[in-house]
Formats: sequence, C-alpha cells, structure tokens
Amino acid sequence: MYRYPKTKKQDTLDTYFSQQVADPYRWLEDDLSDETAQWVGQQNEVTFQYLDSIPYRAAIREKLSKAYDYVKESAPFKKGEYTYFYRNDGLQNHAVLYRYQDNIENASIFLDPNSWHDEGIISLSSLSFSDSDSLIAYSTSEGGSDWRTIYVIDAETGEQVDEPIQDAKFTGVSWLGDEGFYYSTYDKPDGSELSARTELHKLYFHKLGTGQQQDQLVFGHPSDPSFRYVSGYTTQDNQYLVVQGANATSGNILYIKDLNIEGAELIQLTENDTADSYVCTHKDGKLIIYTNHKAPMGKIVAADVKKPQQTDWQDVVAETEHELSVSYAGGYLFAFYLVDVQTQIKQYGIDGQWIRDIALPAVGCASLSNTREENKELYLSFTNYTTPSEIYHLDPDTGETALYRRSECPIDSDALTSSQVFFTSKDGTRVPLTICHRKGIELDGSHPTLLYGYGGFNISLEPAFSPFAAAWVEMGGIYAVANIRGGGEYGKAWHDAGTQQRKQNVFDDFIAAAEYLIDNKFTSSESLAIHGGSNGGLLVGACMTQRPELFKVAIPAVGVLDMLRYHTFTSGEGWAYDFGTSAQSEEMFQYLLGYSPVHNVKEGTRYPSTLVTTADHDDRVVPAHSYKFIAELQEKHAGDNPVMIRIDVDAGHGAGTPTHKVLDAKADMYAFCFDQMQKQPIL
Repeated sequence: MYRYPKTKKQDTLDTYFSQQVADPYRWLEDDLSDETAQWVGQQNEVTFQYLDSIPYRAAIREKLSKAYDYVKESAPFKKGEYTYFYRNDGLQNHAVLYRYQDNIENASIFLDPNSWHDEGIISLSSLSFSDSDSLIAYSTSEGGSDWRTIYVIDAETGEQVDEPIQDAKFTGVSWLGDEGFYYSTYDKPDGSELSARTELHKLYFHKLGTGQQQDQLVFGHPSDPSFRYVSGYTTQDNQYLVVQGANATSGNILYIKDLNIEGAELIQLTENDTADSYVCTHKDGKLIIYTNHKAPMGKIVAADVKKPQQTDWQDVVAETEHELSVSYAGGYLFAFYLVDVQTQIKQYGIDGQWIRDIALPAVGCASLSNTREENKELYLSFTNYTTPSEIYHLDPDTGETALYRRSECPIDSDALTSSQVFFTSKDGTRVPLTICHRKGIELDGSHPTLLYGYGGFNISLEPAFSPFAAAWVEMGGIYAVANIRGGGEYGKAWHDAGTQQRKQNVFDDFIAAAEYLIDNKFTSSESLAIHGGSNGGLLVGACMTQRPELFKVAIPAVGVLDMLRYHTFTSGEGWAYDFGTSAQSEEMFQYLLGYSPVHNVKEGTRYPSTLVTTADHDDRVVPAHSYKFIAELQEKHAGDNPVMIRIDVDAGHGAGTPTHKVLDAKADMYAFCFDQMQKQPIL
C-alpha cells in the first residue's frame, strides 16, 4: 500500500434543486493558498518517489528523446522579400522562426523563443504580419497560461516598435493595413487570474503608437450583445471587419462592418447562434462563407454585401455526406472532406465551379494554410499514424504536387502498421477505431495497449504521426484511437449525439472500443490503459468509475472532473453546449451528478492503477478538478495498486509546453503503464 498525504475534509454542502451534495475538498480550489501548495508538494513527493523506483524509466525517457530528436520543419510562407519557416533542430524546447531571401541554405534565425527563458516556460503563441509585411505582431504565453502578451516588431530589423499589449486572452491578431490591429480579451477577474471566472469577452482595436489604455473598444459595449467568446478579423482587402460572437464552443453569430464608411455600424448576418459560420474571403462584392446552417456536414455560401443576411445566402459548394472544412489559398477554394476520418480534397473556383480533386500520397490527413490570393506558393502537409509529416509543394493552377520535404524521423515506419476497423457501440452505432502495432504480432491478448479518445467539442481525431506513440509501439505496445461520438468526424449530428443528456454515448463508445480490443485478442483487461486529455480526461474519469474492472491503467490528463462546478471557473461556462450545467435544470443536474467523476468514486471499489496528470498554471481546466478527484480516489480506493497525481510546475493546459517537460511527462506515463501491467518494454 502507498502512503498518500492526508487530505483534510471540510463540511461543505451545496444545494441543487433541494438536494444537498457534499464537497469536502472545496479548499483545494484555492490555487493561491499556501495549504494547497503544500498539498501539491506532498502529492508530487509520493508520486515521484514511486516513478523514480521504476528501473527502466530513464531508459524509456532516453528512447523517447531519440525518437523525437530529428529536425521538424514547417511549410514555408512568403512575406515581403522573405520566406519564413519554423524549425526545431531536434530537442529544442520550442521551434525557431527562420527566414531567407533567395536560398534556404542561407536561412537565419529571426525569432527564437528558446532565448526568452532558460527553462523554456515562455512560448510563442501566434504570429501576424501587417498588410505591407513590414510589421509583425506576435503573442507569447508564460507558464502555459491562456493569458497572452502581444509584441510588435519591425519585420526588417526585429526591433520592438510599440509598447506590448498585456493580458489578452483567447485572441487572434488581425491587422488593419499597417495602422494597427484587432485583439480580444476579458477584464482581469477578481481573485486568481488562473481560476476566477471570466465573462464578457471584448474586441479592441490597437492603433500603433498609442497606449493600451487608449485602445478602442469595438465590440463589448454595454449596449452590445454579450458573448463569452468574441473574435474579429479583417478580410484580405481590408474592406470589411468580421466579428464572431459565441456563448459556447459551438455556434456563433456573425457580424460585418464596412471599414470604408466612417461610422459604419456592425451588420448582423446570422439570425442566431445555432450554427457555426465564418468568412473565408471577400471578392467582387461577395462574402464567401463557410457554414453548417441547415447543412450539418458544412457547405460554402456567398453573401452579397448589399444584402448579406443569412436569408439571402446562395450556395457555392453544396453540402455532401462528408464533413467539410475549407481553406482559401492562391485564389481558390480547397474543400477538405473527412471520409471515415481520412482526408479527401476538392479544388473549386471562387464561384464554386469544381476544378479537380487533389491527389494525396496515401490514406491519411492533409492540411493547407490560408494565404493571400496572389500567393501561388502553396504547401500541403500530409501525415498518418505511421507516416511522419511530409510537406508537398502544390501548384494551385495545375493541381500538381511535388515532395518538398520528407521527415527525418528515426522511427522505422516500415516496421509498423496501422489499420482502421469499425466496432458496434452499446446502442448499435458503428464507430471507427484505428489500431497501430508492430507488423507480424500474434493476437494472443498479451500486448500492452494504450487506448486514446476525446469525444467532444466537435473535434475530430484525424490520423497524425506522433513519435511518442510510434515509440510506444516500438517498445512492444499497441496504440489505438477511437473516433467516438461528441467529436466532429461525421458532422454536427455526430457531435450533438455526445452532448448534454447524450454524453453517456461517448463513454459507451469508448468502453465498446476497449471491449473490441479485448474480444479480438489485441490485449486483455490486465494489459489495457486508457488515456485522454481535457474533455478526454473526463472521458477517462467517467469510464474508470463506471467500469473499473475493464482497465488496468487509467491516465486522465488535465481533465474536467467536477461536472457540478466546472462552469464556475475561468471560461468554463462556455462549455455548456457540450456538457450542460448543474444550474440549467434539475434533470440536467441529476444527469451530471450521475457521471461526474469526482462524485462517483465509490467506497471500497478497486480502481485501475491511476496516474492523474495536471499542471499548476492550467487556466483552461483548473487543476482543482484533478486535485479533488485524486483526493476522492485515495480515500475510497480499495486496492493496493497506486492512485497518484503528477502535478507539473510552470506548465498549463498543454500548448507551449517545452520539449523537456513533454519528454518527462511521456516517459513517466509510459513507465507507469509498463510497470503496472508488469510488462518489460522493448528497449
């Protein structure tokens, strides 16, 4: 048995619709208290004492380091006289921005985030060029926080030319010519900036040469509709400002403003926020818009700027049976269709006329960045579970592709195989599952298996190479990804089937994926680990409390685990489209209480070996979720197998995490799995 820190309990009771619910670990929500900090230190001491005792943990860390130690380079992009690209030479904490004029061999460092902090805890979040490409606005994050600082530099000299914008959040940066830019933020909350509730997102315009206190409030006035998420961006020709307002992570209201008319008002295009819509470009008096309004799989429409309302939209590319996303590049529309979780690309003219299908090198996932209309230097990135990311040059006028850069990853992809199968969930729904393993393995139920899932927020888990997942497979494991409901793999209906009082479908799908792997002899319950992060952490927490006997190991990462109070932290209320809230109705409260991981840990139950992971600067899903869940587990778990928490310091929800921290966390997770499964990794 492990000696866990004593976590004190308090008599905190909340009343929901006349029902009282205990919350004995409420005090752990205070991330500013010394008592919480002391508890974090005590928990980490126990966890790392155990992890340090695993004999092959350091060897796993070394293997992952070697698997990741290769040049990773982005597609290039032309701005002014220079061509820019990101490159990580191998184990650098962050990718470096390089540029060159005539020859890539003469590329030089332009922006190096690794120089900003010795431990790499300050990261580059975004980059935006002004209209003339002479100025660059870039944003940074410290310690993984969602709060951002925006800097403006001269693109030629790299010198800072304006005072930084402080405390922006959930924001892009969109220039209006070279005059200034639009950005979004909240008023700083009272109390902890990492956990206190944030509301009423606001859009500002910052004019260069003026102080931040003089920035113009564009949207978010008391007279404006209030939204939890607001973004603003200009069309490429700077003729229109587009504003998107949303109260949830799905659905938005779309506005435009004519920037050529002084004092012009914002015009509302969409009637309500039941659909997702965004403007791809403006061309010849027409706005080209992606929407899933009355088209659950998505379509492309045109709106006349003189009559831009939704009722007058005209289809440009009609809805098909496959989920659609759109890139506007080189003067063309590229429609990316997700067909059983694999990419197919069709190229259209701006008028919606089909031009050609774009051939891909294999079955997998592809992406293309939006560029300015006149830019004909297009690059297509391609990957799948066994193919490290490759970059292809795409000629938009001919549709021809040519290999630009192949990955130098040391993993032997030829020794690995990936196959997609379909299993049947509890209610008869057909769900895809991708399984990766070494070629030629015997299906005898013995293989250590890591099953990954997400199942929420319309996010699709498309096939993408990970050197860490590939290293797990090389070490003798099986890596499986389930495309469960709640995601966006099959459009809005697939997403909606995993929301609110249909959320149990998500857990049933994941449990059915685990049972498929066991029934078909890929693994057994004694060799099966489940893993997911954020909403995927909720997935793992719910499944391990509903079916604890089915899994050997559970690793809920940065999870949403207290479903009764999640909406009271930071911007959590914006997740209500997917989850519903305990204040919404008595029926919704009862449904959430029925699966909330924090509230469903049962006394005397033997739970899987559990490594909860979180970070002290996570202001997206606050670490209190994980703290309260592990406190419940450590009090009530009946087995002698470990239930522990690993709390990273100076890290956040995941984005911007330096390489050395990523390697440490992955090595600890894999070592924990192998040790608890009593399997020897192939090293």
